[in-house]
Amino acid sequence: QVQLVESGGGLVQPGGSLRLSCSASGRISSNLHMAWFRQAPGKEQEFVADIRLSDSATSYADSVKGRFTISRDSAKNTGYLEMSNLKPEATAVYYCAAAQFIWATRPPDSAFGSWGHGTQVTVSS
Repeated sequence: QVQLVESGGGLVQPGGSLRLSCSASGRISSNLHMAWFRQAPGKEQEFVADIRLSDSATSYADSVKGRFTISRDSAKNTGYLEMSNLKPEATAVYYCAAAQFIWATRPPDSAFGSWGHGTQVTVSS
């Protein structure tokens, strides 16, 4: 099992930037994927971005491509989500999740068995 702790959420103005962090501990293998999901008020949870820790293979939701960047620091077992040009519709609770998956492509949502508690991101003027 992998334990995850998110940090870095907060209030930011439209057009601003924010970086989220996800610190992982426990059973971390070379096949571990770390992903970010978000859930806005009244909406279903949606995938944001994924990275495989061994080689930094990434995938993104179309809605965030070009504005969000997922990265990792393997030495620290930490993943990051850099968010730029934020829009009000990005307001949500952002969750870090982990999955053991041998392929470089994005794992199915059902593969993510470890979750953080979430961090609130609010984009508002």
